Amino acid sequence: MSMFSFSLKPTPPLASRFQSYPLYLPLPILFVLITVSILTYVWLNNAPRPQRYYKMTKHHTLSEHLVSLCHDRTKTVSHILSQDPSLPPSKASAKLFGAGAGANRPSLIDTPLPHEQPPASAEELEIAKSCGDWGREIGGQEPSELFLRVFRDALLSLEGDPLEGVCSPSLMGSCGVLPLTVVGSVWDICRHMSNLIARAEREVFLATNYWIDSDASRFITDGLRELSRRAGERGEKAIVKLMYDRGNLKQLWDNHQKVPKDDYMGKMVRLPGPDEIPNVDMEVVNYHRPALGTFHSKFMVVDRKIAVVSSNNIQKNDNLEMMVHVEGPIVDSFYETAIISWGNSFDPPLPSHKTPAAEGGLPTFQQDSFQSLHEPSIPESGNARSLAQITVDGQREALSEHLPGDPHYDEDIAGEVHRMQSVLSVRDGEDVMEVISRHLNQNTHDNRKATAPPPPAGHEPTPYIPHPVHKPFPMAMVNRKPFGAPNHSSVYNPQNAAWLSLVANAKSTIFIQTPDLNAEPLLPAILAAVRRGITVTYYVCLGYNDAGELLPMQGGHNEGVAHKLYQQLAEPEEKERLNVHYYVAADQNIPIHNSFKSRSCHIKILIADSSVGVLGNGNQDTQSWYHSQEVNLMVDSVEVCRRWEDGLRRCQNTDRSGKAVKEGELAGCWVEPRGEGDEGKITGMRLAEGSIGVDAGGFAWAKGIVGAVKRVQGAGGF
Repeated sequence: MSMFSFSLKPTPPLASRFQSYPLYLPLPILFVLITVSILTYVWLNNAPRPQRYYKMTKHHTLSEHLVSLCHDRTKTVSHILSQDPSLPPSKASAKLFGAGAGANRPSLIDTPLPHEQPPASAEELEIAKSCGDWGREIGGQEPSELFLRVFRDALLSLEGDPLEGVCSPSLMGSCGVLPLTVVGSVWDICRHMSNLIARAEREVFLATNYWIDSDASRFITDGLRELSRRAGERGEKAIVKLMYDRGNLKQLWDNHQKVPKDDYMGKMVRLPGPDEIPNVDMEVVNYHRPALGTFHSKFMVVDRKIAVVSSNNIQKNDNLEMMVHVEGPIVDSFYETAIISWGNSFDPPLPSHKTPAAEGGLPTFQQDSFQSLHEPSIPESGNARSLAQITVDGQREALSEHLPGDPHYDEDIAGEVHRMQSVLSVRDGEDVMEVISRHLNQNTHDNRKATAPPPPAGHEPTPYIPHPVHKPFPMAMVNRKPFGAPNHSSVYNPQNAAWLSLVANAKSTIFIQTPDLNAEPLLPAILAAVRRGITVTYYVCLGYNDAGELLPMQGGHNEGVAHKLYQQLAEPEEKERLNVHYYVAADQNIPIHNSFKSRSCHIKILIADSSVGVLGNGNQDTQSWYHSQEVNLMVDSVEVCRRWEDGLRRCQNTDRSGKAVKEGELAGCWVEPRGEGDEGKITGMRLAEGSIGVDAGGFAWAKGIVGAVKRVQGAGGF
């Protein structure tokens, strides 16, 4: 059995990542929480397992029952709430799918993992196709074979619990359009969020894992104040629902804690109070499923017409992040996930409970300003102007920067794109690298200088990436529910199934970017793909949460994992097909270790064959695979995936400067050559400053405990 073999049996860890999210708690309370975690662990792994806890099923094909749930659009929580908006979504879920739906238990399904099972038959793919609404009546594209294979494998994970994916089955497969991608800092993403909030007509639902008062949060709070001002001018009142995850002992008996205004107005969160936003009715919920069921979701739904999903929390950090903005029927799927996550009664109800997104059209594509970003000769599927052309346009006009405390809102996405590229244009004697460094330094008020040479003209970073006007294409929600118990039994869910299926069904290439990559089921799947001839490229962040990943059964740190992967590839051509890179920022020529909090990356994306991609909240680490609630979007579009790949190349130097070595005792590590001898051979190498290398040492667990404490105190990565 290889060191990366994966058993279908639950594999409880010797120590768990209890510290999966930042808390500001005194040590006695931490002691109580850790004690509860240990007692829970002992109970789960020694007490008899009754049928009510582990629901065992046998499914190798989609059951008639699940298919019927996918076909019936009245079997959704949002439909129940449209009839009775006062009903708590948790009760609506129980009414539809039974009292155990979405509960804190794993759904173990006796079926092989996607990379271990034979391909689905043509008949099975047709059944899977019937389980989604691909928008044929609005000119939607047909799903590709690769997308259908992945979608079918994700659906299989619902057999034990229809809400395993925090979305009713009939809304899991849908369609929509994607006008904008953002690849940039937390500030860049919060800028767009704040514009959407300010432009909201009736309601905003914002979910984030971690919120702390910061420049990033001020973008959002400024947007809420602007929303209140505009709603007042209209003589209306907007509704805002906000969710986050901050530790609270009360969550031991009630996971969803309504946050009093005195708490959310306090110094750590600093949301505006009713007096500051008199024309906004805001309700805040703090959600966590103890001990390890972190609410790691990061998404927003505006007016049930627009949804965004991103990688970032609302906080001060040095990360490169990624967001997508979608419209059309898929927004109803995000809305479904939002209300299921909320759990409690809405007070007051969301105004859009009777107006599905499918009735709202495609607002961005209907704007002349957005259409002007593209070639007008083919309005329905016109070629977008190149990112180089967008860069040139931004240089023509000097626009004020949209800043926390000094907002400059735009009327639409086109205005945001022009403002962003104007701000990133060379002015007042700066060179292009000074502009890029200044932009990346903003969120942490850093002063790091550029070390990389200037990019070729036309290849400058473009954080806001508009997509050409296109027909609706297939999309799917591939989420996972939170699981609090400190073991590894919660593995079957749409998120994990989709990732493994993409790796198993890719024909040529797999691209992954994630802060950490160490999830036990993923590693053998990567090796299998490489051995069958697939080129696998993955980007990770050097040193990202190394200490936390060194805890027992957490998977290990990035360099150690990469080293073991290369060790298991015996043939030179296999090693050539596995490319490991460490994140290098757009202004740097070497990776900067995460411990310096200066240039890190927090993007989470997987793309197969440059055609089907999954982007969202989930990391390729133990916490995201087994415990946290994650929200991810799968898209079926060659144009979008290739534009993502292009945008990712432009906004970092990882492909040029971050490649790990593949041979020798430092295989899997980034090394800096010290010199060259005869025939250009490297004569010496050194690791990046702060790097652990391939071996964390005999006391790695002690480093893990130190890192875990820092995370609990809010000082570590997450």
